[in-house]
Amino acid sequence: MTALAPRSLDALRAEPVWRRRLLAGGLGLLTHGTFLLAVSAMFLGLHDGLTSGHMHLSGASALALNALLALQFPLAHSFLLTARGRAWLARLFGRRHGQGLAPTIYAWSAALQILATFTLWSPSGTVWWEARGSALLAMNALHAAAWLFLGKALLDGGLGLQTGWIGWSAVWRGRRVQFPPLARAGLFAVCRQPIYLGFALILWTGPTWTPDRLLLATIWSAYCALGPLHKERRYLRRHGDAFASYQRDVPYMLPRLGRVA
Repeated sequence: MTALAPRSLDALRAEPVWRRRLLAGGLGLLTHGTFLLAVSAMFLGLHDGLTSGHMHLSGASALALNALLALQFPLAHSFLLTARGRAWLARLFGRRHGQGLAPTIYAWSAALQILATFTLWSPSGTVWWEARGSALLAMNALHAAAWLFLGKALLDGGLGLQTGWIGWSAVWRGRRVQFPPLARAGLFAVCRQPIYLGFALILWTGPTWTPDRLLLATIWSAYCALGPLHKERRYLRRHGDAFASYQRDVPYMLPRLGRVA
């Protein structure tokens, strides 16, 4: 994503402060509120094996809707990271605010997609396995560890970028968006894609297994494995030799233990 051009920055600062901050702050509250709802829905949905969706279709209709919900996130998420997708995001709020608010709109769209997946899912009603007793404690601990891993990866990658904070807060202050430097510390020192790895881990852990969970875990895990390849090509163009060296030194997905900074 490119930073604001000087002309766009001048136009942004020429706008009344109250109007700029009303737009930026409102979008920020909307994005972060949606993010919290999406994470809550995903946590409850995965813990229960997607047995708590609010749609009640059955048969082929349910399968079609669930497959569509599972596919829409990786497809749209990947498109918005392409040059065309980023340009589309930048045009949503015009030349004055488009580039600055694009990271926030991207985070908001991702949160909306996740929220839609877990609230509009039609449960099959079939439970293959549900942990009890000591197995329940063990599976809950494993699931919690996967969530902690994902949270740590998000922090290491720059929580402001992941949640869209860097976009709306920059517009609020009348400044250019400052993207974080290439992440190489923490979990990024042991694998290049810890966020995607953490996302996959929360899909495959948990105390309840259903056909619904298997469908979602399979599709989203394939995205976790393949989606970052496009991201890495973009990082090569942006960071050049620095990222090429990082690729040579740090494995793609399976962590290199003993090097967490």
